[in-house]
Amino acid sequence: MGKNYIDIENDQGETLRYRKHANGRGLIAHGAKVHASALVEAGAYVEPGVRVAEGAFIGKGVWIEPGVIIGPGARIAPHAHVGPDAVIGGNAKIGIRCEIGAGAKVAPGSILPDDESVAAGKTLITDRRGLRHIA
Repeated sequence: MGKNYIDIENDQGETLRYRKHANGRGLIAHGAKVHASALVEAGAYVEPGVRVAEGAFIGKGVWIEPGVIIGPGARIAPHAHVGPDAVIGGNAKIGIRCEIGAGAKVAPGSILPDDESVAAGKTLITDRRGLRHIA
């Protein structure tokens, strides 16, 4: 049986320890809190200070930067990037290769289509068809 963690050195020369999440084998940094029912696929990285609620899905190749909050039932498709201190509301859907800027907010139930972005500090609010509303 192999070890359940890996150590990675960041750009500042600090060593960060990541454990493999039991549900999906994605890498969770020490200091992040991920609910046991959340699915974090292999190849995803969840940085320190992140909180992931129950039933959330984080796809392969997703990078979640420090301080992010992900609500219950939120879905983040493969290869998306969520910047530091962003908030993804419950049941929100983030498409493939999407970019969520630092401090951005995605309202609960909102939909961001593939290859789209939310600028740093902005708020995305959509209806259930994905039509944007002014925030």
